Amino acid sequence: MMEVAAALIMRKERFMVCRRPAGKARALLWEFAGGKLEPGETGEQALVRECREELGIEVRPMGVFMEVVHAYPDVTIHMTVYRAAITQGEPQCLEHSEIRFITADEAENYAFCPADQAVVGRLKSL
Repeated sequence: MMEVAAALIMRKERFMVCRRPAGKARALLWEFAGGKLEPGETGEQALVRECREELGIEVRPMGVFMEVVHAYPDVTIHMTVYRAAITQGEPQCLEHSEIRFITADEAENYAFCPADQAVVGRLKSL
């Protein structure tokens, strides 16, 4: 099982979502920024590294929002979603094709990766 850390970054009532680039697994679907943990890395460390690499920002993890286990055809993931605050920079599309801040109500207009759909569902229930 692949361990993954993802960021729930809020701006008032909106949360940040990122669109996967064409040519990658789950191409053009929307997701929460993040990625797999490297050997010896904690979830929080992976979150900080992935946000720096993918978005060009510095973040501060602020606790676990939820965990999701999902089996894709090619890999099963255990995704830990952390609340995170941007401490430096403005998100840039270094890895993704688009970045948006949306409300939970707007989320139904976006095609999310299946694992991320559970996170959106929880956000809608808050």
